[in-house]
Amino acid sequence: MPLVGDATSASQRLRDPRGWVLPTDQREALHAVLAARRDVRRFRPETVPDDVLNRVLAAAHLAPSVGHSQPWRFIVVQSPETRQRAAMIADRERLAQASQLNAESARRLLDLQLEGIREAPLGVVVCCDRRTPPSGVLGRATFRDADVWSCACAIQNMWLAARADGLGMGWVTLFPPGELTRLLHLPDGVETLGWLCLGWPDERPPAPGLERAGWSRRSPLADVVLHERWPDAESAKGPPPPPSHLRAPDQHSVVAVRDGADTLLTPPSSLGALDRAVDRVLALGHRELIGGRLFLVGADHPVCSHRISAYDQRVTADVMAAAAAGQSFGVVAARMEGLQVTLVDAGVGQEPPRGLVQARPRQPRGDLVNTDGLGEEDVEHLLAVGQQLGAEAAHDGLVALGEVGVGNTTVAAALGAALLGVEAAAVVGLGAGADSEMIDRKVATVAAALARASESCGDELSNPRILLRALGGPEFAVLAGVTLGAAAGGAVVVLDGLATSVAALLATMVEPAVAAHLVAGQRSREAAHAAVLQQLGLEPLLDLRIRAGEGVGACLATGLLRTAFSLRHSTARTGDDPG
Repeated sequence: MPLVGDATSASQRLRDPRGWVLPTDQREALHAVLAARRDVRRFRPETVPDDVLNRVLAAAHLAPSVGHSQPWRFIVVQSPETRQRAAMIADRERLAQASQLNAESARRLLDLQLEGIREAPLGVVVCCDRRTPPSGVLGRATFRDADVWSCACAIQNMWLAARADGLGMGWVTLFPPGELTRLLHLPDGVETLGWLCLGWPDERPPAPGLERAGWSRRSPLADVVLHERWPDAESAKGPPPPPSHLRAPDQHSVVAVRDGADTLLTPPSSLGALDRAVDRVLALGHRELIGGRLFLVGADHPVCSHRISAYDQRVTADVMAAAAAGQSFGVVAARMEGLQVTLVDAGVGQEPPRGLVQARPRQPRGDLVNTDGLGEEDVEHLLAVGQQLGAEAAHDGLVALGEVGVGNTTVAAALGAALLGVEAAAVVGLGAGADSEMIDRKVATVAAALARASESCGDELSNPRILLRALGGPEFAVLAGVTLGAAAGGAVVVLDGLATSVAALLATMVEPAVAAHLVAGQRSREAAHAAVLQQLGLEPLLDLRIRAGEGVGACLATGLLRTAFSLRHSTARTGDDPG
């Protein structure tokens, strides 16, 4: 018998082949942990002690690996900023996946809470370091992905150890790999296996979540066990293929809001997307939505010289004049919802209209096709004016965004195409009253603007300020600033149509935490609007094909939010109300 290694002899193993079995209580405990493992989505915000975290990570590090290569790397994320960026990506991809399903499956997917990134105190990103050539690792020359399988084993070890320690873990794979790679600054050759949410669970599910939600059931063991070989089609059908459903602000605050909602005498998330919006507003610290303010920002656009609008630019001034008189569609809608109104002139006509806050550009403006839409100094000036206005309005608690501007859907399409990385044809919509020839001119105009901006700015187009300069209009800069200022003051920002959503997306590029303050009031008829909302990770409260602009959809959604608040505060509660 050797002095190092296996202390048993061949004769011992011959006499007792089962001699390596663990004691009965240990085997039963292991199988209990296996059966009790759950994909947890709801978390408490309390801190996970370092010794518990290290024990869980040590279990992951005990996993088997091909050629004993140990390719796993564990990135522990606690930064609120990083978690917010990751949560926004996951929200966006959740909506993207829902768009690929049939209507019923999409509704089920949107009803599920598929990530706890904002709630869990810890995020653990498991990476696979694949920089060693497959030929240099025993076993990878034939199965090149065995290193990734090894990392999956580490995740399973971590999951089981977490369960044994009473921790919850959820595996979120709603990430385009490239975006998560950029977020964490991973080098070439290092790949991620998703984001693991880790923390004390705020649910103790008796069965897997998707099974309880009616998404699927666990297959019988007999359906997945084959003998000797895959059956011939003539002799047996074999097991069915895996089912496909294609086509078919703070942690304590977030969790506390959900705790309160759980005590309502109604099924959880009974109002669907509206409940999510209310939770978001409550998490910001708002206990009522009585006041509020609509910002209606107007501007003309030199891009209209390319005949991309069915209306004369003078209509912008007419609408803003009606707004100042209290008679425009948006102002009437705001008044009906009890919102104060701030009218902002961001460049309407030759002479400043009366009764409007002045935020007019000081530098020459371009038509996007031949020259930049805004001067560099104007971008900073208009952002600053907007931020000040938003900060002053933050005490109202709710800020609704609206805009007026003949031709601004073309500007929004150009910005949207650059933000989304798509061609002009994918973002250009009908606008108001356009015909087929006008649509063709609009597509050509946006395409030419994108080509010029890409050539002159290159990679700098990823900078929101450069984007505003090259392809923007003054109301977009003002609205982005209002969004930044209102969010900094703790207000909830209700978006209207495409232009306001593009402005909000630009604001999140400046400050990612802004995303937690946004509510999508509606989804308009504009082609790019759904994609921009998806990029923001937002579900619209209304989908009524509204064409009005002027913040009308945001005002209507504000009324819906207030109704939901009343329901939340007035509905009876169960006996275990925590507060």
